[in-house]
Amino acid sequence: MIRSIRARVTLLFGLALLLSMFVFAASIWFWRKDSAYYRELQRYVQSQAELAIRIITQAELRGPATVLRDPLIGEQLTPELASAMEVIPDYLLVLDNKGRAVYVSEKARALPQDELLVLLERSLDIEADSTRATLLTLRSDQIFLSARDELDARTPIERIVAGSSTSATEALWRDLLRSMLMLMPVVMVIGGTAAYIIGGVAVRPITGIISELEAITDGRSLHRRLGGADVQGDELARLTSTLNAMIGRLENSFGGLRRFTADASHELKTPLTVLRASIERAMMARRGSNEQMEYLEQALNEVTRMADLVNNLLSLARADEGRFDLVRDVVLLDAMLRDIAETAAILGEPNGIAVRVSECDPLTVEGDAPRLRQLLLNLVENAIKYTPVGGTVELSLSVDGSSAVLTVKDTGMGIAAADLPFIFERFWRADRARSRTSGRGGTGLGLAISAYIAQAHGGTLTAQSRLGRGSTFTLTLPGGVRHDAGAASGAEPTRVG
Repeated sequence: MIRSIRARVTLLFGLALLLSMFVFAASIWFWRKDSAYYRELQRYVQSQAELAIRIITQAELRGPATVLRDPLIGEQLTPELASAMEVIPDYLLVLDNKGRAVYVSEKARALPQDELLVLLERSLDIEADSTRATLLTLRSDQIFLSARDELDARTPIERIVAGSSTSATEALWRDLLRSMLMLMPVVMVIGGTAAYIIGGVAVRPITGIISELEAITDGRSLHRRLGGADVQGDELARLTSTLNAMIGRLENSFGGLRRFTADASHELKTPLTVLRASIERAMMARRGSNEQMEYLEQALNEVTRMADLVNNLLSLARADEGRFDLVRDVVLLDAMLRDIAETAAILGEPNGIAVRVSECDPLTVEGDAPRLRQLLLNLVENAIKYTPVGGTVELSLSVDGSSAVLTVKDTGMGIAAADLPFIFERFWRADRARSRTSGRGGTGLGLAISAYIAQAHGGTLTAQSRLGRGSTFTLTLPGGVRHDAGAASGAEPTRVG
């Protein structure tokens, strides 16, 4: 089995070249032999017949005697006329008005007696025509014959028949075929060598690409890129560009996987450590004492936190696999916003954080109600978590064209401009140390999940913030529909915009 592309290209080119030469040679052979070859030979014998007519005509002009009667051998051409006829080297017969041969050329006389009789008989039968020739096949030869009639009744000569053998011309064609067959190996060697050289030049960039790809062995070498092809825009350049794009995606995926694994390990390490310490303390404390119950409560809180982290990780894994399924139904956004505002007021009450709804248009969208509720709760919990004592969290629901717009605005610590582009990344927190010590630390997955939920609904989630002046998160959902707030839930809504 030939494994090298260069060798396969050379072999295929050689086979194609060999087939082309055979087709070319066969085409030349059959076309020339069947058409031009016969036409040329017919024209030749016709010209020989015309030449014989002109010789006889010239002899008749010089004197009336063109045929002499010999008592031994019969009527024959005059010696002068017979000598003139010798200029025609091929077959030539001159017949008198009784069908007897008064002149037979030397080549015709060399035929066997039986074949000469066949030639004489056929010469009487063929039609005199200046545009056609007749093929006569004998045992020893094939002859093209052309006949002309002498129209002068004053002379005994009635018909001239000229002929030419096909053997000489066929020998030329055989020589031509032999020459072509002898040249074929030479052409094959030259063509094969050229194909091998050209194939090497063609596959050299591919060899370079393979070598560079072999050097990219693991995730740590994915930063490398393949060199560009020599000719911009050709297939190799497109292949290189496609492979570089794929390597870039792999690099991002490997980097994200490493960060995700490291962050997940870090996030699970702390609650596992606390859980272990709490359980050990509870085991050492007196059974049923307040101290034991306190340690068990701490362990339960850490278990709850780990359960939330695992659920969030599963949600993100489904989103990465494209299995972030939504159960779509008509969702009353205004009712959901009021319900979440009540929950937010309860969460903010210990720190004196006021929660109010500044605007709440009666709107509905088609979506997954639990997922949308999870999204809004994440935003509200973040707002309350990072808003200082006595601060305010403001919720609103309005219409923008045909989209529903929900905003969550707080008066908290805000986010630095340098950190703002990263807030929707997984496990990201602006100040991890302060979050841990201040009790505000979460899993760092809430905003990432919220962004996925918004995208799954065809919407967007954006953030605006200034350090020390609070933050504003805006959720835009397409397909907002206004409904009658006082009507029953089954009332037909009317689309906004």
